[in-house]
Amino acid sequence: MSAPAASPVLVLLGPTASGKTAAVARLARALPVELVSVDSALVFRDMDIGTAKPSAEEQALCPHHLIDIVSPEEAYSAARFAADVRALIAAIQARGNIPLLAGGTMLYIKALRDGLSDLPEADAGLRADIDRRAAQLGWPAVHAELAALDPEAAARLQPTDAQRIQRALEIVTLTGRPLAESYAKRERDAPLPPMTVLSLEPSDRAWLHARIAQRFDQMLGQGLVDEVRALRARYRLDAGMPSMRCVGYRQVWNHLEGSIDAGTMRDTGIYATRQLAKRQITWLRSMQIDRRIDCLREDAADVVLETFARVCG
Repeated sequence: MSAPAASPVLVLLGPTASGKTAAVARLARALPVELVSVDSALVFRDMDIGTAKPSAEEQALCPHHLIDIVSPEEAYSAARFAADVRALIAAIQARGNIPLLAGGTMLYIKALRDGLSDLPEADAGLRADIDRRAAQLGWPAVHAELAALDPEAAARLQPTDAQRIQRALEIVTLTGRPLAESYAKRERDAPLPPMTVLSLEPSDRAWLHARIAQRFDQMLGQGLVDEVRALRARYRLDAGMPSMRCVGYRQVWNHLEGSIDAGTMRDTGIYATRQLAKRQITWLRSMQIDRRIDCLREDAADVVLETFARVCG
């Protein structure tokens, strides 16, 4: 099938371990797609095992974009994603191919579709200072600091939600205004081409949990601990960097630091991945999706293909 002159933009979303990679492979064999990764972990170079990065064989099925584009020492923002994807969509369509956005970082899609909040870039010095206070006093105490500055933002966060507390306190400190006010200020870009959005979602959460455990054990068997050890040797990293905050990498980092044993590393890694999947599913339920497909279906990848093929004509 050849792509139409102004091909639609296809979007395939889903939680971790829901079968997105298999569906992409099915699409790549049947349609002239170019994949644009919607994954905040796949952007990092040399982080292959813990991110479940597509293999060389899978990447050879069609062009892949936004994979291996930054060092683990760097950060990659939703703002940069939105700008990069707009340029990629235009370039892919100009080549007569179909842009296929696929992944599980729902914030990236929200930033692309809804525009970006007027938020400051990450401040490494301020984050390090917040981390130091948290190490001394505990995250509930830092949560109380946020409550004094922005009660509404603090009320939406659990006192132990370290990552979100840190970012909220960072924004409030840098802007001097409540978080809700910062999020209300959105940048508007030119309209996007039409998008068809499908999601792979599990009808049985226990099935997904079993898949997550199986995949995490597979990653450990493939050498995830050695991968993180090599990253620590090659790059100047710390636990607060976005790359090392990725699920799996944070738990292995703690193990290599000696704060948890191998069994605890495995258990906390699986639990963190389950929590990630839960957040992803919550995001999906709040989003406008054209068709939700049960990822437990044996023919889920075929259903994805059939649906997108109709859209592409």
